[in-house]
Amino acid sequence: MEETCIYHERQRLQFCLLHALNNLLQVTCSCFLIFLFQKKDSFTRAELDGIAEKLLHEDPKEGSWTPLSVIFKPHHNTFTGNYDVNVLIAALEARSYRIVWHDHRNSASSINISTDSLLGIMLNIPIRRYAGLWRSRHWAALRRIGGHWYNLDSDLPAPKPFQNLDEVTEFLDDIMALGGEVLIVFYDKLCK
Repeated sequence: MEETCIYHERQRLQFCLLHALNNLLQVTCSCFLIFLFQKKDSFTRAELDGIAEKLLHEDPKEGSWTPLSVIFKPHHNTFTGNYDVNVLIAALEARSYRIVWHDHRNSASSINISTDSLLGIMLNIPIRRYAGLWRSRHWAALRRIGGHWYNLDSDLPAPKPFQNLDEVTEFLDDIMALGGEVLIVFYDKLCK
């Protein structure tokens, strides 16, 4: 039996959305083949920058420019990434995935994490660094691979397996209690 590898991009600058998307959309196949197939399905920095620029031009407030707008754009930072939720949604919808924002008033047990139509879960987590002086948000992905759920957070040194479904829902409840957002990603496109 061939070993199934888990693709895991590590954090670089503020490109956590790029890494989370690529970790979420990974190809599940043998270790030998994973790196051959991953490249064609991966998002790139240029692609996410393009999506952010397109969103900017579609924004009715496009004319509100300041000197800092060269670096700190509404949907991303030119140098470090730091993409917002609009880029996430546009990127996944462009690849025909459906994204549902989980209502945090409901516990994570209301999410059917066993359904075959579920690709994975994207998390937007509040973080504090440098003794709490710097506050930001971080993107991470959870995905079921080979029947097991994994935390594919790019800040982790390696994918972290969950022991069971209860541990996944407890983790999601903890993230929401800290002010995190949960976005559920489905294979199927919304019916129109």
